[in-house]
Amino acid sequence: MDTHNGKPVTVEDLSPLAFAGFAHFTAMQVRDGRVRGLDLHLERLRNASKELFGRAVPDERVLAYIRSAVEAGPADLSLRATVYSPAGEFTAADAEPEVLVSTGPASDGPRGPLALAVVEHERFLPAIKHVGESAKTYVLRQAVEQGFDDAAFVDRRGRLSEASIWNLAFWDGEAVVWPEAAMLTGTTMGILRRRLDDLGVPQRVREITVADLPSLAGAVVMNSWTPGVPVHRIGGEALPEAPEFVGLLHRAFEAEPLTTP
Repeated sequence: MDTHNGKPVTVEDLSPLAFAGFAHFTAMQVRDGRVRGLDLHLERLRNASKELFGRAVPDERVLAYIRSAVEAGPADLSLRATVYSPAGEFTAADAEPEVLVSTGPASDGPRGPLALAVVEHERFLPAIKHVGESAKTYVLRQAVEQGFDDAAFVDRRGRLSEASIWNLAFWDGEAVVWPEAAMLTGTTMGILRRRLDDLGVPQRVREITVADLPSLAGAVVMNSWTPGVPVHRIGGEALPEAPEFVGLLHRAFEAEPLTTP
């Protein structure tokens, strides 16, 4: 079920969104009516709204919209909360941001292992999960045509940053290594960072290039679907599947409590 400001969606509600690209969103998986990292999702929406619109929808109102959608659906589902300006694109007109909540079938993502093409690409406003990123769909389709499963991005300095709809994480045999580059900090990434800290697992942030890959002991992609899908190849470089690393990330993620909206 889709809701707009907490009410069932009408055609009139959706028409301003038909060509709207000036919006941002967060995506989450609901399990048994509950969500992991709900605080991180609210923080993401709040900060992005302040950056794009100069103001944010109050957390309690966003929570009420999410709660309404969760209560109206099955126990397990995918949920996306999109915040947008009804003034639309290509205007400096000021308007209160509004919220569209959409739900669909629950998903746990692909099993992997995945092969990622290497594409030079830098997202506009990389710290914001915004809409209208046709470039990501384009590079994904190009990667699949070349025999890969998806694409990983390198910036103009050759640093790996993220993948099309994923964060990247690596394993050096002792620590989880997060790439240092401009990127979207995912909510699953945020969950893992704090739970790995709780578990006493070392974490490092450093620049990683394709040339560094042979020295690493594993790689994964992650997003709201899953805390870790193994990656066995990035460009022409093979990587170990590292099941212990993948298992560690899943255990850390499962240590995050599920919260009722």
